Amino acid sequence: MRNQFFFQINVSEEQVNLANELVDYSIKNHPVEDIFAKDPNGKERQKEFRFTGTLGEIVFADAYGLPRPTRSFGAIGGQDFGQDFSLSVNGNDNSFDIKSMFRKNDSFRTNYVLNIPAYQMRRENVITDYYFCISIHKQENSYIASFLGYVSKDEIEKGVVGILYKAGTQRVKDDGGTFTFQRDTYEIDFDDITTPIVTPLIQKMAGYVQKTLLPPYKS
Repeated sequence: MRNQFFFQINVSEEQVNLANELVDYSIKNHPVEDIFAKDPNGKERQKEFRFTGTLGEIVFADAYGLPRPTRSFGAIGGQDFGQDFSLSVNGNDNSFDIKSMFRKNDSFRTNYVLNIPAYQMRRENVITDYYFCISIHKQENSYIASFLGYVSKDEIEKGVVGILYKAGTQRVKDDGGTFTFQRDTYEIDFDDITTPIVTPLIQKMAGYVQKTLLPPYKS
């Protein structure tokens, strides 16, 4: 098990407002992605999707003392080749692609997964070294960000961690429900995600706390 713990910090109202501003500008000035084109609630889902991703990038930047994003992903000309940020790991600068998700709570189990569409890894000129997993949930009227940690793109591609599921594969969730992958997708178990880097700055942030993953659910 690579994940010894994850940490949480509070998300400020100012961070939320900035994320909404960037997303609103992006939605007004750039077209809806194809993934939402046939969805009757596409515009609403697109906004939720972009908000989660943008907020994740903002809290990551603030946590590690990096420049904040200046626009929401999806913007034309915003191709970053899989590098949202550059961060030092073991003394070397590495490219990080932030993968943010919205969940109902922060009860994470070792067999919960980070999904990464295979096409994102196969694109030309991709420079990603690591994917960093952030989960955001709402507690009363505020947001909390859980920093699960990071996983190596190279190890995913080599099959060291994660499993590749082909488009059309049906998966079963903990609650017994099912879903079908629309694209080739890698699943990486949370316990295969490396413990996040913690700095003195992060330890002083509002709401900072360390938590551990729960064992798999047993029916």
